[in-house]
Amino acid sequence: MQREIVLDTETTGLKANGGDRLVEIGCVELFNRIPTGKEFHAFINPQGRAVHPEALAVHGISNEFLGDKPTFDGVVAEFIEFISEDQLVIHNAPFDIGFLNMELERIKQPLIMMERVVDTLALARRKHPAGPNTLDALCKRYGVDSAIRTKHGAIVDSLLLADVYVELLGERQAKLGLAQSGQAGGEGRRRAVKAAQRPEPLPARLTDGDRAEHEAFVETLGDGAVWKSYSA
Repeated sequence: MQREIVLDTETTGLKANGGDRLVEIGCVELFNRIPTGKEFHAFINPQGRAVHPEALAVHGISNEFLGDKPTFDGVVAEFIEFISEDQLVIHNAPFDIGFLNMELERIKQPLIMMERVVDTLALARRKHPAGPNTLDALCKRYGVDSAIRTKHGAIVDSLLLADVYVELLGERQAKLGLAQSGQAGGEGRRRAVKAAQRPEPLPARLTDGDRAEHEAFVETLGDGAVWKSYSA
């Protein structure tokens, strides 16, 4: 089975190389493009970096709220264990990876390589070159219910992106792996099921007159008529 992690972040501002910091990480696990229900979610204390007012208006995560949250080095072990070495699915991936790698570099941890990342924004731009290709716009395009998204949030956006990702790939229904146990040769087979029978058969709808008319018609077709082989 293919394991993927849909990931999103929220930050104090837009510039990872200008002093801004992560304030939230949300991850959703997929197996064969289907959410398993396993998630990683953490709010992060940005260590004195104030949330920019424009960022606050987008995600609603205030400096006061973040005051008692763990710093990145306090959640990184659980985060790395969750994402493991699996493929990451991110909308506008360079932004999120830039912030994650900035935080990883600060604490001398291995960086995340772009080779393991699927950027759904790039996918959307190839599929819908006229746009718009924001997450909100893609939710509307594909009929993904985004009513819960009153503000941006890493875990909510990851859940929405999981649905959008399947639509972008043209896979409304992901392929499920066939069960292997108890099947000859390890191959999936359909189990034959006998159809249920009526306790009382339905009465025949043909009358004796209908049968007589049919037999008379068959006689007019000649000795070679195929119908005679059924009535013989």
